[in-house]
Amino acid sequence: MSKNINMLDNIYLIGVNMVSITLSIPQELHELIKKHNEIRWSEIARRAMWDYANKLELLDHIAEKSKLTEKDVMELDRKIKKAVHKHYRKYTK
Repeated sequence: MSKNINMLDNIYLIGVNMVSITLSIPQELHELIKKHNEIRWSEIARRAMWDYANKLELLDHIAEKSKLTEKDVMELDRKIKKAVHKHYRKYTK
């Protein structure tokens, strides 16, 4: 069962108004988090979200300059998956 926890409260920090979100996490993770209340878990979550969002922005920037069509991407995806499948299939025999 997942546990809902409020990771970010409405706070005003360094001139930036923060919004509040609620995350659902597995019970096992919640128990680990509760053992370490000295850690600012909201800061950990905030940094992880920033890191992920920055990576997405970079990918968007790269993609907007791409000349590949969606059909090209799907064909490339199919070829890569086929090659990976072929490579790892030999280890399962």
